[in-house]
Amino acid sequence: MENYLTKVLLVEDEKVARETLYFYLNTIFDEVTIASNGVEGINTFKEQLSKNEYFDLVLTDLKMPHKSGMSMIDEILKITPEQRFIIVSAHKNQEDLLKLINLRVLGYFTKPLNIDNMMQILQKVKNEVLTYKIDTNLDKDLIKLNETYTYNKAKNKLYKLTLSVKLSKKELDILKVLINNMGELVPVEQFKKDVWENIQTNDSAFRTVMKRLKDKVKDNDFIISHKGYGYIIEIPL
Repeated sequence: MENYLTKVLLVEDEKVARETLYFYLNTIFDEVTIASNGVEGINTFKEQLSKNEYFDLVLTDLKMPHKSGMSMIDEILKITPEQRFIIVSAHKNQEDLLKLINLRVLGYFTKPLNIDNMMQILQKVKNEVLTYKIDTNLDKDLIKLNETYTYNKAKNKLYKLTLSVKLSKKELDILKVLINNMGELVPVEQFKKDVWENIQTNDSAFRTVMKRLKDKVKDNDFIISHKGYGYIIEIPL
């Protein structure tokens, strides 16, 4: 799990509370960015998004000058509906709590802060964030080829159900060309260019490697041959 960075945006107008929260957040999360009011908070959020980066958690006060925490939350949710929040406030306002029920609020800290309670909740939230990151990345990395075979792009490995299929470098390179062009017919000349880096490569050399690859997936072959044209992996329905 340590390979996944966790980023927090802290929005708090009170200096002492901001410094206290920043200190404890830094003991759990990898990166903590500070904003001192709602306007700075939304601007910082948008600035990160413009760089194709995002915060795993926004921890914000509700009562702040220039723009309230609730107003900032509403604006953030219009941009990123799945954003997670933790609220910190001087008191639990019933009206605010009712508004927060349907939002992605994972915790509510009341000032003065109870450090032990706060640390427990923050650690729990970090674990949830990391689990979400891992699950999401696994979904993105795994490509279903059919009911039997999947391909993990991050690891460059082919799996038959849960077992790894051992492939030679050339076999793997051919498979990667097919994966990168999934749903499209790949001509033999493209394999020669991408795998052998030589379009003049002997046809028999290519056919030998392709046959070995297809033999290894013969239980439920997903590589379709179009004689005289090339090969394709069709996108599963």
